[in-house]
Amino acid sequence: MTAEIIYTGDLRTQATHLKSGTQIITDAPTDNQGKGEAFSPSDLVATALGSCMMTIMGIYAQRENIDLKDTKINITKIMTSESPRKIAEILVEIYFPKNLNLHEKHQISLKNAANSCPVALSLSADLKQTISFHF
Repeated sequence: MTAEIIYTGDLRTQATHLKSGTQIITDAPTDNQGKGEAFSPSDLVATALGSCMMTIMGIYAQRENIDLKDTKINITKIMTSESPRKIAEILVEIYFPKNLNLHEKHQISLKNAANSCPVALSLSADLKQTISFHF
């Protein structure tokens, strides 16, 4: 098993990563009857995409002795306005430190790494992933 999830009431869950004991609380968003006091499950999907992209780029960067420290990813999740309720689009904006001065071949490789992360490849083709790289 990977995780255990317990419903704690009031549209909130507590997920525990079994190997580490790390916990995540989720809350329904305010536009869907919740309090919006924590990540919603769909927020976690969008956030997982950005985290996965950063991790895969980090693996490439380690191999190439590139320090990606302070690289920032902004995530915007856009939900459908019609039924069924689902994520319509995830905007991913990746900002690399200006002092990095990456060669074009590394920029291309980092883009390829981000686009090939397992989460990106696992999401439905119907879910639009709009990715911007700022070098």
